[in-house]
Amino acid sequence: MPRSTSTSLLARSGLVLGVAAAFTVASALPASAANVIDGPVDLGSARSYAVLAASTVTNTGPSVVNGDVGLSPGSSVTGFDAGGPGVIVGGVQHVADEPARLAQQDLTSAYDVAAALTPQESNVVDLAGRSLSPGVYSGDAVQLTENGSLAFAGSDRSVWVIQAASTLTIGANTTMTFSQGASACNVFWQVGSSATLLADADFRGTILAQESITATTGATVVGRLLARTGAVTLDTNTLAVPAACPTVGTPSETVAPTITSGSPTTATEGTPYSFTVTATGAPAPTFTVTTGTLPAGLTLNGATGEISGTPTTPGDTTVTITADNGTTPPDTADYTVTVTPAVVVTPPPGDGGTPPGTVTPPGATTPPGATTPPGATTPPGTTTPSTPATPVSDRNGTGPRGDLAYTGADTTLPVIGAGLVLLLGAALVTVTAIRRRRLARS
Repeated sequence: MPRSTSTSLLARSGLVLGVAAAFTVASALPASAANVIDGPVDLGSARSYAVLAASTVTNTGPSVVNGDVGLSPGSSVTGFDAGGPGVIVGGVQHVADEPARLAQQDLTSAYDVAAALTPQESNVVDLAGRSLSPGVYSGDAVQLTENGSLAFAGSDRSVWVIQAASTLTIGANTTMTFSQGASACNVFWQVGSSATLLADADFRGTILAQESITATTGATVVGRLLARTGAVTLDTNTLAVPAACPTVGTPSETVAPTITSGSPTTATEGTPYSFTVTATGAPAPTFTVTTGTLPAGLTLNGATGEISGTPTTPGDTTVTITADNGTTPPDTADYTVTVTPAVVVTPPPGDGGTPPGTVTPPGATTPPGATTPPGATTPPGTTTPSTPATPVSDRNGTGPRGDLAYTGADTTLPVIGAGLVLLLGAALVTVTAIRRRRLARS
């Protein structure tokens, strides 16, 4: 990032001897304004169901379901009778009973939460070949085309919600992969109408469908198929509720922080300094130095964003301060502070003169009593006032003499003294001439 250099106002005024450190601010890439989900969608009592429908549940072929199977308010579940062909492993079948009714009620709540989240990317159509960072994605008819792959990269706390306003279609022979600790526990597909998983699709996540869900021959599911008003239809499928999923509540949306403070004021070596970095975001962000080091004598309070202290040395340092509101992964707003030495032009008053090697700028004047050392230069247009007369001490050294003795650069006094001598001499000559005339007459 380019650095900017600023000359200290104090240095330009010629009042301070020192090196001024000028702070400038530049934004890096702006933080995303999109909301980020903090925690998975809460499924409530529907969490234990691999299959939940409203009208019917129908299975064809030797499907294996690891989890509960539920139906409410309908009463027709087929294909899981005693002797098969489908089997339920480690779960319970609930048909038109109180647990199924409560599960449907919780499904409705979860569906509404997922549908209300703000997308960070809209108009999604085909997810084939994508690697999705955590967040919310929306489209109308969303699909993963045949033989396509979809990747989820994030931590075990990362959450994804894909909103399909109309339909969701997962093509045949498709795959979904996870990295960096990401889990199918935290992937939610909110579908405005119906979803279809085609042959041998490898599906991950929980479908929250307004209407129906169909899994065709050979499709596998690590997740849940939950339908609010319609049916769930299976055909030789394997389903398993994700294991060891977190049990946190309804997600809250967090806003990525953005730095709002302007350019810091100038700092001067040896002078107390304070500037506060501010940022918007929810929850309130904290501040850390993530790149570089603050100049010696300055510290950052991470809770308040205040840079304070007394700079002890000049600096030339680029510092990145990050505002983080605690989401995972972090949403950052980069804030760069550049410290640059300023030009020293004159000393403070009363220091005894201009330091050797200092260049006095055009138009400046040297104050009375100041001396210019060897090697210093005075540019054109500079005026140097005359040195005041220095009286000579009298014989006892206690005060100035009353005679005309003088040393110094000012010639006014010697000239006046010479004139007085000439006037006295002329007067004596005149008096002498008059007396001679009187004597001659007598």
